[in-house]
Amino acid sequence: MIIDTNLDDFKLRLAERKDVPLILEFIKELADYEKMLDEVVATEEILTESLFEKKAAEVVIGEYQNKPVAFALFFHNFSTFLGRPGIYLEDLYVKPEMRGKGIGKMMLSFLAHLCVERKCGRLEWWCLDWNEPSIQFYKKMGAVPMDEWTVYRVTGDALDQLAAEFNR
Repeated sequence: MIIDTNLDDFKLRLAERKDVPLILEFIKELADYEKMLDEVVATEEILTESLFEKKAAEVVIGEYQNKPVAFALFFHNFSTFLGRPGIYLEDLYVKPEMRGKGIGKMMLSFLAHLCVERKCGRLEWWCLDWNEPSIQFYKKMGAVPMDEWTVYRVTGDALDQLAAEFNR
């Protein structure tokens, strides 16, 4: 399904199974930009299972003149206070040569539109503290940093150890 936008020669589409190699390429480009390429363990097989078999997340692809130049990977979360789902944007990436053309804003506005259409209460994401260009971009669109909150994460051996604490 092709989604027209008001940007010349720019269209959006929801990713399909055949896009898995492209999605992995975008993930690696983003990880390289964030200096985290060594942390990417995703494979085409893992993405196929997660995105198209388990449907754990969705991906929108941005195309300029029919060439993929951007992607956003997102999934639903839930706010107990609002009593509604939200959309969590895991990754948004626009190829460096395409930045400054309104593509990132168009993709975020599409996700906001999806939020409203799906009766979600909010759209949220994380941003690395050092990524000042992105922080300024997000603030310009009305995004507010959640300064009072700290993100916690359990992965790897710590996740395995915590899981082992569960007794049935």
